[in-house]
Amino acid sequence: MSKQLELRLSGSGGQGLITAGIILAEAALKDNMNAIQTQSYGPEARGGASKAEVIISDAAIDFPKVTLPTMTLALTQIASDKYIGDISEEGTIIVDDTIQLPEGIKAKNIYKIPIIKTAVSEVGKEIVANIVALGLIVGLTGIVSEESLEQAIMSRIPKGTEDLNRLALKKGYELAKNI
Repeated sequence: MSKQLELRLSGSGGQGLITAGIILAEAALKDNMNAIQTQSYGPEARGGASKAEVIISDAAIDFPKVTLPTMTLALTQIASDKYIGDISEEGTIIVDDTIQLPEGIKAKNIYKIPIIKTAVSEVGKEIVANIVALGLIVGLTGIVSEESLEQAIMSRIPKGTEDLNRLALKKGYELAKNI
């Protein structure tokens, strides 16, 4: 059976979720998997709800858009309200623990995790919440190797922030282990 993840990452513009989608797709390519990444553009990408979508598969990808996510991440209430409704019933929803989910959401797994709080209190900067989220996602799914993910992160972050981002990634893995 093939291994495939259809992932939607959502939050507000500026939280780095589009970058996170690109990083995850690059990590998949480093692991010799197929990957497609798309993102929202326009005014919603500047402070409002924004999203990136990634399909990762060890088989050919037939359609380049996420049609029904198998995993959805939301870091803000607005993004959750806008993007979390359509998910596979066998899927996984991950939201920051500050988010109120609507009644009747159907997914196999629903996790409310302190992603932003972890970035602020344990890493020291909210800006790395996207990297905490990547560690959490990869820790839960194993969709890409930890080595490839770290390499992809290091190739995309500003010079001088390597230790900060490594710590954020480690904290994301720790969150996954505690689930």
